[in-house]
Amino acid sequence: MSTATRVGLFGLLGSGNLGNDGSLEAVLGYLRAEHPEAAVDALCGGPEAVTARFGIPATRLHWYRGEYRTASRAGAIAAKGLGKAVDVFRTAAWVRRHDVVIVPGMGVLEATLPLRPWGFPYSLFLLCASGRLFGTRVALVGVGAAPIRDRPTRALVRWSARLAAYRSYRDVQSRDALRAMGVDTTRDAVHPDLAFALPAPRVSAPPGAAGTVCVGVMDFHGGNDDRARAEEIHRRYLDGTIRFVRALAGEGRPVRLLTGDACDAPVVAAILDAVDSPLVTAAEARSLAGLMKETAAADTVVAIRYHNLICALRTGTPALAVSYAAKTDALMDRMGLGAYCHPAREVDAGRLLEQFRALEKRADELRHTLAERNLTATRQLERQFTALTAALFPAAGRARTPQETA
Repeated sequence: MSTATRVGLFGLLGSGNLGNDGSLEAVLGYLRAEHPEAAVDALCGGPEAVTARFGIPATRLHWYRGEYRTASRAGAIAAKGLGKAVDVFRTAAWVRRHDVVIVPGMGVLEATLPLRPWGFPYSLFLLCASGRLFGTRVALVGVGAAPIRDRPTRALVRWSARLAAYRSYRDVQSRDALRAMGVDTTRDAVHPDLAFALPAPRVSAPPGAAGTVCVGVMDFHGGNDDRARAEEIHRRYLDGTIRFVRALAGEGRPVRLLTGDACDAPVVAAILDAVDSPLVTAAEARSLAGLMKETAAADTVVAIRYHNLICALRTGTPALAVSYAAKTDALMDRMGLGAYCHPAREVDAGRLLEQFRALEKRADELRHTLAERNLTATRQLERQFTALTAALFPAAGRARTPQETA
């Protein structure tokens, strides 16, 4: 009798980011449908949340529990340093217990938001190096990548990608970015984001008020290269968003504020306080499924977070992107809405309103376009999962050797 394949899932999962958890949900759905015999567990940021929601065993990603808090005191700095050393052995031991490790989607090869090399890039490198050392297939599935200027971060990302046994990307720009870093991407495929594999809710008649607009917000301070003017970027983004929401409420439009991460809550609070209108309310979605219910019930969506936009597009709701990275522009272009992007670092409420009105004039046409593009995305993701099975789940009885990870 064959032994169940041991599959590990790795990443900042269960940590409050709905997009990351949506990618996990999509891969779990694939595993349960195509490989129900697999024994699945996770090494992740929020193990308790992952186990409670998805019903799989999970282990904390970092030994030091204060990993994502800024260390200023000597004791905290020493503990964080010790944690980095301990994590070498913890990660290696976890990887060695698996036949396959999947990193499900996420922007794990980019630094479009503030990121330190000794944070997640270091963790990902430990994973991929351990996989190569022990002959465990590590797959970076439907991931995002982008050019990285910081040399230590770029080096860790480049080596992580090189050491992985399988790579696929959520857009062509991601593959191009890895190629520019010196990674051979000849055999790497591009597929839609994994979240497009999640089922869209069926809404026969929108339950929301007529004319509802969902506005997805974010605790946005720019990216890695914007640290010197992070507060200026945040203030301009927030002020522009407040003026936009106030204008919508002034026209009698109900507005639902959406988030995609627990860290976005202060932005929601600031907008509610500044606008002070009963027409403006905050959604409390705790998953991409919950966000899709909100976007499906809306007339239009205006959002900055990548997976807020995916939820709108997946449900066929016309969307306007407040774009902070090339991945957003690529997503909108793929879905036929490339003309409806607005720069997140230079939010201009007047221009945003003009784009919003232009979008609404074409709403019926764009809903038809989105229906067609969603069918295409579904077919492309079916090919993604077929390729993943071929790469990671060889025929029963086939011996697993370190050379297969090369």
